[in-house]
Amino acid sequence: MVKFGRLRGHRSPYGSRWQAAQLSPVILTVLITGLAFSTPREMAFSRLLPAAPALAAAMWTVVPTILLGGFCLVVMIVLSFFYEDLGTQYTSAAIIAVTLAAAYASHVRLQREEILLQVRLVADAAQKVLLRPLPRRIEDVEIESLYLAAQEQSRIGGDFYEAVGTPYGVRLLIGDVRGKGLTAVGAASAVISCFREAAYDESDLTSVIHRLEASINRHSASFPGQDRPERFATALVAEIPHGGGRVRLLNCGHPPPLLVHGGKIRVLEPTIASPPLNLAELIGHHYCVDTIALGAGDQLLLYTDGVSETRDRTGAFFPLPDWMRGQILQPPRGLLDRLHHDLLDYSGGRLDDDIAALAVRCPNKQNRERPA
Repeated sequence: MVKFGRLRGHRSPYGSRWQAAQLSPVILTVLITGLAFSTPREMAFSRLLPAAPALAAAMWTVVPTILLGGFCLVVMIVLSFFYEDLGTQYTSAAIIAVTLAAAYASHVRLQREEILLQVRLVADAAQKVLLRPLPRRIEDVEIESLYLAAQEQSRIGGDFYEAVGTPYGVRLLIGDVRGKGLTAVGAASAVISCFREAAYDESDLTSVIHRLEASINRHSASFPGQDRPERFATALVAEIPHGGGRVRLLNCGHPPPLLVHGGKIRVLEPTIASPPLNLAELIGHHYCVDTIALGAGDQLLLYTDGVSETRDRTGAFFPLPDWMRGQILQPPRGLLDRLHHDLLDYSGGRLDDDIAALAVRCPNKQNRERPA
């Protein structure tokens, strides 16, 4: 099960504020009208009435904007019966002109909002293709995922993950493409698409990484430029064989995963560093696969650097290993929900980078003994 989120939490704190803002043109109209009737004519607050329909254009549809302008015009006419030499003709002309302009601006805004909505729908569809919902269980391995976009309006980014069941066991991928925008999304898509095929075809993780390296190389070559050497991706590939008992890890410059084993937290640093994807030609094709013992009920947390590099207001990094020690008893879904909440709380609701995470729990003894 994949869970997407925005940085401002499960419920937007701006909903009630936006509803109050919707009433601001009415409030402004009432305020100007009250001041116009209660203050001396020399102060001429009535000249501010054209501001009300102008404000309405920013948040109302066309018809309510015109109706508000008409109400302001009526107010101005009524004021002319109480005060002479008020400049009614000029102010009324200004109200009419501003109302017409505001109605047109409201129409243009609504058209743009419709286009933006369609773009978001396309982006949502692309997100589901790029980061498709994962099954909650592959064989006996529980898997949960989390993705948070760094910008509230974003839907897709350079962080990626995947999990597939293969003849060699459950294989997992998580990674982060350097950079932002469509270039990063394209590179992430190339890596994920390649992994979905290579994970089935290749018998060892080193061969899988060679396939991913070739894929991102071809993708990078399709977009020549001076910054090509800087186009790389960190990646971590994991394999849990049938029956569990161990996990194989090949870490290509990615943050080390955390293992909950026997009630303790272990940071799975690679024995020998392997090069990030698309940098093998520069620093060598030396890949190291580590094999870690995996007990029944053990849990893995795989994550991108957006998690470990989240900062608070003082600039301190999120203490992920220490935080994990307080979550040992959490199931995978509960673990990611708590991580989502605590990251938002730690950063004050504003994260600087996209976040992706996978929580994986190995089958306990009861599940292993259960007949197929």
